[in-house]
Amino acid sequence: MKQIFKILSGALFILLLTNPVIAENQNSEQQKLNVVATTTMLADLSAQIGGEQVDVHGLMGPGIDPHLYQASAGDVTLMQKADVVVYNGLHLEGKMGEIFEALSLQGDPVICIADGIDPDSLLWSEDGSGQPDPHIWFDVSLWKKAAETVAAGFTRIDPEGTSVYQANLEQYLKELDDLQTYIRDRAAEVPETQRVLVTAHDAFNYFGNAYGFEVRGLQGISTDSEAGTADVRLLADFIVERQIRAVFIETSVPSKTIEALQAAVLAKGFEVSIGGELYSDALGDEASGTETYILTFKANIDTIVDALK
Repeated sequence: MKQIFKILSGALFILLLTNPVIAENQNSEQQKLNVVATTTMLADLSAQIGGEQVDVHGLMGPGIDPHLYQASAGDVTLMQKADVVVYNGLHLEGKMGEIFEALSLQGDPVICIADGIDPDSLLWSEDGSGQPDPHIWFDVSLWKKAAETVAAGFTRIDPEGTSVYQANLEQYLKELDDLQTYIRDRAAEVPETQRVLVTAHDAFNYFGNAYGFEVRGLQGISTDSEAGTADVRLLADFIVERQIRAVFIETSVPSKTIEALQAAVLAKGFEVSIGGELYSDALGDEASGTETYILTFKANIDTIVDALK
């Protein structure tokens, strides 16, 4: 199976290099900037900054894991037709690296969010891989930098829309400041000794670092790695020792690993509840009222605090 994926990735890379223009861009007639964003977080961010000046197409929908996402030929076509492609970087879209490289080689406009983040602000994997943690959106102060990066990129590509992008940026930064206050106020409701967040994979380290939670994930920073029996046993011992009340499943990761952890804890004579479902690598949807970054983050902190306090 891995060989098939490798062949497909290579084929898409060749497609990009040998077919620099699949269809004539219609943007000159539309006036709007045609934006393709990889993740739900970036699609929302692009829409917040671009407003009515942009048309945004997100490649990944709610519940989609970007670590494992395989770009289709249709995705490549969308990216080639776009005026700009917005992606996270830091290996979040792990199987799409060659595509972004090919777009850059062609001179197609791309915005890599990681380029706007100070390297000293990044967290790094503790598994020996030497990879940066890509989940930067869980620190609102870093997401403000992401917003500034998108606004600067849109302004560079579409100077005529500068006033719109800057006004939207200023408004969004104020909303993010309000979100930051909300998160900190809610986190303060949990006694420091109970601020331990156990999840399916290490997506929440930026959250923990910014808002005072100790974070433990059953898998590493990428869901490409799988938790083994020893991982489950060690984390179960930790939960029992610390008398942790709740663990959390994630919308973009199968729940079976956390359910196995819960069973392992019970086998040791301690009962830990599943505190709820957190949005990790993708936003929610309109039906759940979590279709934006701000709504999703509020839902996460509410779920965490209500389960742990």
